[in-house]
Amino acid sequence: MHSGLLYCAPAMTPPPPPGGQLLVDRELEALLGTALRAAPGAQAPTRAQISPASVDLRLSGVAWRIRAGFLPAATSVESRLAELALGKLSLEGEGAVLERGCAYLVALEEELALPADLRGRFNPRSSTGRCDIFTRVLCEGHARFDEAPPGYRGRLWIEIAPLSFPVRLKRGDRLAQLRLARGNAALSAHELRALHASTPLCFDASGTRALAADEVPIDEEGGLALCVGLAGRDPAGWRAGAHTDVVEFAREGAHAVHDFWEPVHARNGRSILEPGSFYIFASRERLRVPPEYAAEMLPVDVGIGELRNNYAGFFDNGFGWREGAGEARLGTPAVLEVRAHDVPFLVEDGQVFCRLRFFRTGGRPQRVYGEGRAQSYQDQDLTLARCFRRGDEP
Repeated sequence: MHSGLLYCAPAMTPPPPPGGQLLVDRELEALLGTALRAAPGAQAPTRAQISPASVDLRLSGVAWRIRAGFLPAATSVESRLAELALGKLSLEGEGAVLERGCAYLVALEEELALPADLRGRFNPRSSTGRCDIFTRVLCEGHARFDEAPPGYRGRLWIEIAPLSFPVRLKRGDRLAQLRLARGNAALSAHELRALHASTPLCFDASGTRALAADEVPIDEEGGLALCVGLAGRDPAGWRAGAHTDVVEFAREGAHAVHDFWEPVHARNGRSILEPGSFYIFASRERLRVPPEYAAEMLPVDVGIGELRNNYAGFFDNGFGWREGAGEARLGTPAVLEVRAHDVPFLVEDGQVFCRLRFFRTGGRPQRVYGEGRAQSYQDQDLTLARCFRRGDEP
């Protein structure tokens, strides 16, 4: 049994315990021009690219269509391009259309010169994942995607594969983001349980009741489980349409939702996912990330079903956070990007869909998530990417 008492936010969250940490905005800004600098021929990165604990990365002016993806462990990226490139597109001016089902490689406008105590991790931005654009970042000579080893110095490249829609991209578009860390910043299971006990991280669907400890599954690796929320939403989700027009990625509100998406209904809180189709759902829980912490969405465990969360989403400091007591609703649902594989798959309201890891950061950032930004996903529910018109969704 759990208490029905409403939760009132404390005046402040407890300070992070000692250990590794992700860098926050003021620390990231101090690295512009040194550890994070412009690649040859690019404009210098600016403060406008910095979020509370991450930096947006920009596309350069040429996209190479490639026959296959690759890891540049033993051979340079340019050598592999000479073997695998099928042609190139200019992303200057109005940009170019990248075709659905094709893979492309683009140099980023930023390069790294990290000190020995800093390492990097990359992930798609929220709008990238919600448009079903698969991306992964490559570092020269490194045999793993989406990470820069400690002390890495060199160029950055991004592989791009539109999976549901053809998409127009241009130089300067931001599809991926970087976060930098010293040491192991991830919270242990014990630390995460203590954090939730002092500053609740998850609330019920109404946003008025903090979930009790026994309602928030936390595994021994420090992963917090989130469930899909189908009941009480109509539509309960969105399914990417087939044979659509081109997505204008950088144009906010460019498209009517129903020109690209089909509503998903969940009678009795259940729905069957079609193999290979891409879906947008939202979590049943409302999530809150305290200002001194950040979080990352991890792929669902393949042992609990034939579906995949395609993108590792990053939640900057303050996602779902609202200052002070008296807010009508606490937390914000997380958006879940899902593709079923192999066979049709039944999903039900309350089914576990993903895990979150929480990370210490270098204190409270100058601006928490959504602060000072006209458009963010701070108040999202079943919200599509910014290029689809807000208000079209019921």
